[in-house]
Amino acid sequence: MCISGKRLTVVCGLVGWMGGALTFAQKGDVGSTSAGEITQPALTELWRQPKDMPSENLFYGRGGKDHEPHGPFTFKDEDLDGTNPKYNVRDQDGVKWKIKLGAEARPETVASRFVWAIGYHSDEDYFMPEVQVNGLPAHVHRGQDLIEPGGVMRNVRVKREELGKKVGNWSWRDNPFAGTRELDGLRVMMAVINNWDLKDENNAIRDFKNGDEDGDTREYYVSDLGASFGTTRRELSHTKSKGNLTSYAKSTFITKVGPTTVSFALPSRPEMIIAFNPHEYASRTGMRWIGENIPLQSARWIGDLLGQLSQDQVRDAFRSAGYELLDVAEFAVEFQKRADALKGL
Repeated sequence: MCISGKRLTVVCGLVGWMGGALTFAQKGDVGSTSAGEITQPALTELWRQPKDMPSENLFYGRGGKDHEPHGPFTFKDEDLDGTNPKYNVRDQDGVKWKIKLGAEARPETVASRFVWAIGYHSDEDYFMPEVQVNGLPAHVHRGQDLIEPGGVMRNVRVKREELGKKVGNWSWRDNPFAGTRELDGLRVMMAVINNWDLKDENNAIRDFKNGDEDGDTREYYVSDLGASFGTTRRELSHTKSKGNLTSYAKSTFITKVGPTTVSFALPSRPEMIIAFNPHEYASRTGMRWIGENIPLQSARWIGDLLGQLSQDQVRDAFRSAGYELLDVAEFAVEFQKRADALKGL
């Protein structure tokens, strides 16, 4: 029902448009079928069998201690993609890195460790409580208020840029792995960590001229995990929706368990105020299928993999991002609850 008045008339018209847009966005959105099989060479482009999970170092992640960056850094240029301030730099060893500031720095560092630990490809991410960047211009397009005198930046994520060459993006719906346990498992893992920003542009393909550490020449991976460990949906408040312990602990994990499939709350419909951007609201609502109707066996498989991680390893992942010790312990408890829930399906 609409009430007269110019402002309310606009809102009613918007809501009516949304109804049609959402119907259109959700048509044909179906979950994966039962877990399938693909050839081993193709499979390793998305997932590889972990070698020895109990011995993996989740404090340092994929890059290990040997690859951690050594400051101070030298500014190269500014990366204007996405919504967070980012700068391309070189460290004192000449290695290329990308610095990200803002609310995503901590959760992305943690998330990269968990997806890597259970076999999915990831970036080499490190959290640094303080960095110094020399050669910064007098003014940058984004993040000026986060830069202190002398080029000092605090609480940043630093990503190694010399890890293969990006050659494109891949889609959750249209990719070589549709219907496989491994792709379904990645969908489950996004729900475990509450990574709600599942736009296709956040998925990347990179090639290695001589192969990565496992000999693969191509990797498919989720390249932006910054919207993790907060709410299950896009909200205006970044501090609430990303890396927020209270939001993560209070959020719903599993919404429905059927005879053969399970559905998760993530990604949820965006906060209602996002509807004032109808395209984004419809687009994000159209992503809901990613967390729905996933084969139970794929969800249990992820639960079994996560169950191989010790509590110390889980806490190390959160410690790596500079969280306070109490938050580390509580995040670890909430994370373990989700792993246990998957094993119990």
